[in-house]
Amino acid sequence: MIRFHRQFEPRSIQLLIFDLDGTLIDSRLDLVHSVNATLRHLGRPELPDELIASYVGDGAPALIRRTLGPDADNESLVRQGLEYFLTYYREHKLDYTRVYEGVQQALTAIRDSQNGRPRQMAVLSNKPVNPSRAIVEALGLGKFFVNVYGGNSFSTKKPDPEGAQTILRETGSRAEETLLVGDSAVDIATGRNAGTWTCGVTYGFAPHTLAEAEPDVVVDTPQELEELFARAPRPQLP
Repeated sequence: MIRFHRQFEPRSIQLLIFDLDGTLIDSRLDLVHSVNATLRHLGRPELPDELIASYVGDGAPALIRRTLGPDADNESLVRQGLEYFLTYYREHKLDYTRVYEGVQQALTAIRDSQNGRPRQMAVLSNKPVNPSRAIVEALGLGKFFVNVYGGNSFSTKKPDPEGAQTILRETGSRAEETLLVGDSAVDIATGRNAGTWTCGVTYGFAPHTLAEAEPDVVVDTPQELEELFARAPRPQLP
């Protein structure tokens, strides 16, 4: 069910900025396997899948620090773990990763559901940019996006607005005509910091965090995201 918490007109949106993991793609297993491979390499016990998934969203360095628990301040260990993780993930990033069902259809419909020029779309992830772009291309999503940026594309990561503001400038878009879509509080805070509208998706990795930064609208499936633009329903405010 589409749930509005702040009223806006979906038909006015000209640019959409998407998170990647947990929003467009289900990369949970490959991330979990890469983290546990790293822990084994470091002589550490593996962690449960759900716990690792809850650590995703703030970039690879933060992910490794969280998995190291009380040793998160050991910079040498963090560097060693991060190097191994990135090497392992580079080779295994597409073992199980897939596009969420309905995402391709939703992107097509959103892009083409207004008269005149198609809507522009971009990806802003905290995952490093090279695997982000490689995954987007390998899964057939590249055609939808004017650009794909990662957590090392800028001097800051989400929730800092630098990446979103760069996309706004590059596309000549206004913040009030932009929707940032993601599955976590980090994404919603990014949109707020950049002055855009925000959409939370509950099918991703961190829907529980959306309560920390309430999105303007929440959807439960990619199909509902498509419906938001196809039908432009009257907002149902609480």
